[in-house]
Amino acid sequence: MGVAVRMSIDEKGAGPFEAPWRLCVAPMIDVTDRHCRYFHRLLAPQARLYTEMVTTGALLHGDAGRHLDFDAAEHPVALQLGGSEPAELARCARLGEQWGYDEINLNCGCPSERVQRGAFGACLMAEPALVADCVRAMRDAVSVPVTVKHRLGLDYDESYGFVRDFVGAVAEAGCGVFIVHARNAVLKGLSPKDNREKPPLRYADALRLRRDFPQLRFVLNGGLSTVGDSLEWMERFDGVMLGRAAWHHPDVLSELNRRIAPGQAIPAPEQILESFIAYASHRVAAGAPLHIVLRGVLGWRAGLPGARRWRRILSDMAALRTEGPAVLRRAWAELGRGLDAA
Repeated sequence: MGVAVRMSIDEKGAGPFEAPWRLCVAPMIDVTDRHCRYFHRLLAPQARLYTEMVTTGALLHGDAGRHLDFDAAEHPVALQLGGSEPAELARCARLGEQWGYDEINLNCGCPSERVQRGAFGACLMAEPALVADCVRAMRDAVSVPVTVKHRLGLDYDESYGFVRDFVGAVAEAGCGVFIVHARNAVLKGLSPKDNREKPPLRYADALRLRRDFPQLRFVLNGGLSTVGDSLEWMERFDGVMLGRAAWHHPDVLSELNRRIAPGQAIPAPEQILESFIAYASHRVAAGAPLHIVLRGVLGWRAGLPGARRWRRILSDMAALRTEGPAVLRRAWAELGRGLDAA
């Protein structure tokens, strides 16, 4: 476990980074596990990392350590919780703080059928008073920031008043940081994938929130896929959060880190490779399956000659069994050799 970085949400410009939420990597189920986060940290020393959503039931009735353990190098890292019962969320937030997380984030944006059955995620936007109770209970339980990630609306109701009233109610409970996925969540008829792409982006309404609540921090999420887009919106919000772009094209994180912290040295790609091989060796020795450890690096070389070969080698189970983490060096050596058609 690492040592948590304590930071007040009211201390703009304070703490280890000038702007704590300026560059964030979104919580993504089956993506942002501890291995992926470690890799992202190598790429972007200033990024704020988020866990996959962890349900309160998984922590209170399952193997909490399996869900909560992480490498100290990941700081600053936030634990995203899924749940709707204030007392349970408070207990889980306390666990997160004890394990060293720098932030507790409440998921109010996931539209999957699983979370709908559990009456949490995006469903919670219809109950702002309950979300306020959840936030209040978590804030009473921990000293680290408690934040909320949410959508702009539910189904096909695009009225700005809905999200304005939601943010207002939750802010009164003490939440000072809102991560806004600038689309509605359609609870019936769209898959989670479609919900990331089909509901129209409403950046204008996200900006209205920032204007109407100048005392709060707002981080923009949704539709950000390039360095240029991210930098543009970074100037209008307190930060941006990248999701699938960081997964499919991880180098975008390094370039953004260079832009927001030009004086900070970022390791060369070869150094990142060797650091991740050392990390992977350690995790495999501890019992982690190598193909799981490597998931986060599959998209690293996207767009470069040999990228498909890179992915193919790192997805070859026989090679993983016989070569172990050193397979990364062989995959690296194949880059630029024009072998994608092989």
